Amino acid sequence: MNSSPHSPIIQRFFDLMEGKDKRLVAEVFSPDAVVTDDGHTHRGSAEILSWLGGDASEYEVTSTWISSRETGTTTAVTQLLEGNFPGGRVQLVYTFEVDAAGLIEALSIVAE
Repeated sequence: MNSSPHSPIIQRFFDLMEGKDKRLVAEVFSPDAVVTDDGHTHRGSAEILSWLGGDASEYEVTSTWISSRETGTTTAVTQLLEGNFPGGRVQLVYTFEVDAAGLIEALSIVAE
């Protein structure tokens, strides 16, 4: 089942992640947001900007939506990524928490 996330800010996150300038993605996060990716936690704008400029932009990838599920303020999105990273293919689950202002306050990315 292919579907897009219900929250516009989550759609914006994925749209911006497809672009070349990953620093623009920082705009969708609250100032004190927390991102956990590949076992590493990045807290606040400065660390998230560092993550976006490093691990999050290191490889060229294409993504395919698998599914999304929303429960309250939590949205889980499953995507298939293929690219020039080790292994070349991985299915990831992105779990987002959105704050009252409509910004992402927490993001966890794990391989399924």
